[in-house]
Amino acid sequence: MNKDKFTVLKIGGSVITDKSAEYSARMEDIRRLAKEIKEANIKNLVTVHGGGSFGHPSAQQYALRDGFKEESQKIGFAETHYAMTMLNGLFMDALIWRKLPAVSITPSSCILTKKGRIQCFEETPFKMALNMGFLPITYGDAVFDTDLGFTILSGDQLVSHIAIKFNAERIIMGVDVDGIFDADPKVEKNAKSHSHLTLKELKTLQNKLGKPSACDVTGGMFGKMTEIIPAVEKGIQVTIVNATKSNYIYEALKGEKVEGTLIEKE
Repeated sequence: MNKDKFTVLKIGGSVITDKSAEYSARMEDIRRLAKEIKEANIKNLVTVHGGGSFGHPSAQQYALRDGFKEESQKIGFAETHYAMTMLNGLFMDALIWRKLPAVSITPSSCILTKKGRIQCFEETPFKMALNMGFLPITYGDAVFDTDLGFTILSGDQLVSHIAIKFNAERIIMGVDVDGIFDADPKVEKNAKSHSHLTLKELKTLQNKLGKPSACDVTGGMFGKMTEIIPAVEKGIQVTIVNATKSNYIYEALKGEKVEGTLIEKE
């Protein structure tokens, strides 16, 4: 890997939390993933994690994605942000316990959105952390928005934005299924998996899949596909793997062949 290039790793909220129970962390998976990141020993790595059962419940209950409409939403914003710092703390604890120089960078403190899209990104903390050999960790968060007052910034939008901003070589997305399918594999028993997709094929598949259900405030797999398209257009390689399976993230970080979906521009 080119010395100046780096990797953006996304760990989905459905991997590190149990979405069927509020504020329920999958500690065994968090510890296992921290071990895999440690053993892979990748330089120039930024890690982003999702919210799962920590970030989504309050965000959905108070309709935070739609912006500030009434005073009662303020406590929802505060709850969502606080819940994400709690989940981040659990993830950070597992990394630091393994002597990884992980540093948490809070999105709501360095990012402003406009109508839900990143508009202002104070990148200096990320740059300094990377240059000094730290492991920056960030996450999907409730953030302030210049038009809406506030909104929800998905970890997936963050992944793509950071990858493009810093000219990443690749994105690795750890999800709770074996890559991208032609239908939801949790619903459709005969859903067909895709081991490789070009940008054109990805866009075609996205149109076929249609928009997600309302329960995932950050868009599910449809949202992931929407967000990674700009990165793929820039020539950044994207690998989507099942992070609930042992050593899949380790193998992906090491550049080894692993079951999942590889997405390339052509």
